[in-house]
Order: sequence, then structure tokens, then C-alpha cells
Amino acid sequence: MTTSKTPLLDHIPTPQELRKLQPGQLKQVAEELRRETIDAVSVTGGHLGAGLGVVELTVALHYVFNTPDDRIIWDVGHQTYPHKILTGRRDRIRTLRMGGGLSGFTKRAESEYDAFGAGHSSTSISAGLGMAIARDLAGGDNHVVAVIGDSSMSAGMAYEALNNAGALDSRLIVILNDNDMSIAPPTGAMSAYLARLVSGGAYRSIRDAAKQLASHLPRFIYDKARKAEEFSRSFITGGTMFEELGFYYVGPIDGHNLDHLLPVLMNVRDKDDGPVLVHVVTQKGKGYAPAEAADDKYHGVVKFDVETGKQFKPKANAPSYTGVFAKALIAEAEHDDKIVAITAAMPSGTGLDAFGKHFPSRTFDVAIAEQHAVTFAAGLACEGYKPFCALYSTFLQRGYDQVVHDVAIQHLPVRFAIDRAGLVGADGPTHAGAFDIAYLGCLPGMVVMAAADEAELMHMVSTAVAYEEGPIAFRYPRGEGVGVELPERGEVLEIGKGRILREGSKVALLTLGTRLADAMKAAEELENYGVSTTVADARFAKPVDRDLLRRLAANHEVLIAVEEGSIGGFGAQVFQALSDDGLLDGTRGAFKFRSMILPDAYIDHDKHEMMLAKAMLDSKAMVAKALELLGDEKGAARVMIA
Repeated sequence: MTTSKTPLLDHIPTPQELRKLQPGQLKQVAEELRRETIDAVSVTGGHLGAGLGVVELTVALHYVFNTPDDRIIWDVGHQTYPHKILTGRRDRIRTLRMGGGLSGFTKRAESEYDAFGAGHSSTSISAGLGMAIARDLAGGDNHVVAVIGDSSMSAGMAYEALNNAGALDSRLIVILNDNDMSIAPPTGAMSAYLARLVSGGAYRSIRDAAKQLASHLPRFIYDKARKAEEFSRSFITGGTMFEELGFYYVGPIDGHNLDHLLPVLMNVRDKDDGPVLVHVVTQKGKGYAPAEAADDKYHGVVKFDVETGKQFKPKANAPSYTGVFAKALIAEAEHDDKIVAITAAMPSGTGLDAFGKHFPSRTFDVAIAEQHAVTFAAGLACEGYKPFCALYSTFLQRGYDQVVHDVAIQHLPVRFAIDRAGLVGADGPTHAGAFDIAYLGCLPGMVVMAAADEAELMHMVSTAVAYEEGPIAFRYPRGEGVGVELPERGEVLEIGKGRILREGSKVALLTLGTRLADAMKAAEELENYGVSTTVADARFAKPVDRDLLRRLAANHEVLIAVEEGSIGGFGAQVFQALSDDGLLDGTRGAFKFRSMILPDAYIDHDKHEMMLAKAMLDSKAMVAKALELLGDEKGAARVMIA
């Protein structure tokens, strides 16, 4: 008979069962929950370190608060694997980030325990305050808890929310999960005792009584007494800033010690007035030696061996686009000392960790602050430097006002390196770079490029270095390149000029970015149907190559523009150009134009190739579209069901 490694956890399908246990049993629950989290992620891959750091906190929150009636908002969502295990999803935890499986982030449609969806950071306090005010307006009495950590407090939005929450004085609990560098380190038993003391009702009652007494004293004595009380508490805890914003501050406390966590959380739960912030210090990767020893604390992992921690990374057939970008930028920076690089808390994700090793004084990680990153880059550009602002497509969205107001309007030559463009597989819709072509292409003076392969990416880096007339952006996807030969250094491309890779006479496939490889495959398949096909790489979404468009329109019956982007992007630019030139007026007989774009829907996480198939953007879909436009609807149908 096999003995279960998780005997307590096996009997806790939901937090209701957890709350039936004695406090002394929770340490074992936490140990089993940590073991189950490690084992599950070893099978699926995903975010590991952040979740391991909040195991005890997760147990304590669901034990103390009446979830899901009490709302817990996790910021960011990638630390919620233990939360998912405790909230009715353990039987599916080994489907994390897989097609049809659990999301790697919180998702409202997935569970009533996921109070707010969060793939990005720094949103929890704003959302929590909204829920708290809604509760007050409705006359409710449930609790709202925002857990913010993993550097999320570095974003300005968090402080905007704190400021507003302090002013509104609604009952809101914020847990600061301090897991990178303690704002103030916990000092063991004394710190825990003081945190428990100042969070308790007795201390608050005495404090309020003292305030009432002091208010009858002369003003200058009252002010000095008030400041002395605040100083003594803040000197111990380090909470001056939060107190000034209107929060009652408690902490710091050891986030891995349930004997410390439980009484403090119970005290703040029972506090019936105003916002409170509990400062909890945790260790990312806690309880798993390989994660604790790693520089990134196993932030994101592929499948791995639990005993050794060795990750099973498949051998790459080609370098990653991110790595090629870093290589190209380093090569350019060796020849140009005006090049500087900026990222927002993602140095390894954007490749700027490699750039930083070569040029530490020219590399700037501004933390999770994309708005600041963009305007910081604008300031550098004002003074003659060549800033490369390297951000994920979906993260750049958060700095869009700054792109418009601080960069584009002033025609400043800021270079935007847009990683994770297009669909991103396991990270799903929160991280899918669907909109950058549309939201950048509509800005006057903005140049937008998209790399079809890794050599093209190197050329686009060189082009961005040389371009001084205004802002320029280049997008590239997650993952490996296609395996083309790489130059030592990129070539400067002519702005707004595409290229033809294959000549045909009947159908023209005009692609932007990495849809090129599938277009070449589609052209081969179309030849089997007797359809002569041209394949062209636009290179530029803006400005579009009008000469190329006229040539394709004049010499083909069908022109199809293909992009891994949303409506309003490259296809819209092509349509506008064709319309402006009168090429859609019907004077040329049978000429037809269509664009293939991402559907008007969010595509759930899956393997990249499966997502492309769902989006109807793979080679099969291109063949079917071409046959359909040529009138062979039966052939198109056969292609799609094959």
C-alpha cells in the first residue's frame, strides 16, 4: 500500500476544509502544499519561485479569511499556483499552461476564488479599492485583500492606488509581499511581537484614547505627541511612507512563520476601519534548494527533475530572437557609444542582461515602470543619445500615453525593441503581443518594422541605430529563429522598402514578420494546385512599400496580406494605400485583396502552432484563403479538413 506524501492536503479540496483544521496543523499543510507545487511544475513548467515564496501566506490567508466571499487579489498572478491547488483545482494543476488546461495566472472565468485576473503587475490595490468601495456602497461586510509583491510595488500605479485608498479611508487590507529586498528586515521574535501588538485592538484602543486626551492639550504639545507616537512606531517598523499615505502599517513580519502570520492577519481582519498595510517578508523559491540557490530563484522554468533541479531544456535548433537582438545591439554598441539600453524589470527576458555585462554603465533597469521607461528614453534622446527601449509588446501598452505625448509628438528618435510580438503560447492572452502594429502604426512619424527571421532582426537593429528622424520600432516573436545564417553585423535597410523572395503570377502573399516561413510553405502547396504564387516580405508595417503594392496588384489576381496582429494593423495600412492609389476601384477586373489577421477574440494559451491554427494564420489557412479567392471553394474546404 502506497502512503500518500500529502495526507492532509488530500483532504482539503477547498478552503472550507482548510478552515476546519487546528492552527497547529497548518505547518504540515504548507509543507505538503509546497511539495505538491514543486512536483506539479516539474511536469508542466511555468513560474515556480514566486509561488514557493507565498506558500505559508496562501495557507494563512485562506485559513483566516472566508474566501471566496472575502476577496483575495494576487499581484502578480504567477504566484498563485499554491492558491489554485487549495481552491478546487488540484486535480487539474498538471494541466497548467497547456491547451485546454489551467491558466498560469489568475483568471476570473476559471474560478470564483480568482477575484481579479492578473497577468501583469501593480493592479491589485486599484482593483481591491474598487471592490471595497463597491462593498461599502452595497452595504456589505466582506473583506478585500490585495497581495502585492514580486516587484509590483515598483510601479507608479500602485502608489496612485495607495494614495487614493488612504484618502477614501475604506476598509482595505494590503499585503506587501516583500520577496526581493526587504524594505525593512524582520527582526525575529521582537519584530513579530511588535507587529502583533500594533495590529491588535488593545493597542489601537489605547492609541485612540491617547489621541483623544492629547487633543485637549495645547496645539504644539499635541503635534509633538502625535509625531513622537508615529516616529516610535515607524522607527521600529519602517512604515513612515505608508502611514503618510493614510494606511495603518503593520510589520515587517516573517512570511514563512505561521505563528507570526496568523495572529496578525486575524487582527487586521477584525480591524473595522480604514486601510491597513501588512508588510510580509518572504523568500522567493523558499523550501526548494535549487530555486533558493539560483540567481532568478527559478522564476520561470521548463520541466525539471525534482531531485536535482535540472531543467529539461530541449536543444535549440536556432538561436532565440531575444538572444539575437542582444547580440546585434552589443555589436552596434561596440561601434557607437551613444547607444543605451532600457528595460523595465525584464533584463533576462529582453536580452539586456547580456548587453549589461558588456556595457553596465549604459544599461538601465527602471523596475516595473514602463511609463517612466519611455519618457526616460525620450529624455536621453533629447540629449543626443540613442536609447533602445526593450519591452514586451503587452508591457509597452502600459506606456502608450508616453509613446504618444513624450516621444511621437516631439519626433524623438527613441528605438522600441518589441519582444514577444504575436501569440506567445503558454503565457496566453495576457502576454500575447497582438496590438502593437495597430497602436504604433496610427501615430504620425512612427516607423514600424517586423523581423521575418533572425538575420532580418539584426538588420533592423542596425536600421534603428542609423535612423534619426523620429521614433522607430521593430517587433519580433518569442522563441527560436528559423535557423538562417547570421551576419557579424546587420545592414541598414532602406526605410519603407520590402522584398520579394519568390516570383509567381496568380496569387501574391505579402507577409509581415514571421508569417513569412508559413507563406513560403503555402506557396509550395499552392503550386500543387497549379497556382503560381509570389511571396513578399513587407519588412515595414509603416511606411508600407507602395511601389511593391502597385507591382503586386498589377501582376496578380489575388493579393493577401498576412500578419500576426490585430485588426487595424498592417492589413489596414495596406488597404489604405491600395485605396489611395485607386487600386481597389474595380477598373482592373478580377483583382482581389484580403488581409489575414488575428481574430477578434482572445486566444487561450496553447502551443504556438495550435494557436496559429485556431487563428487561421498558418500555411494551411493561407492555401485555403487563396483557393477560395480564386473560386475553388471545394479545394479550400479540402485543405482545411486535411
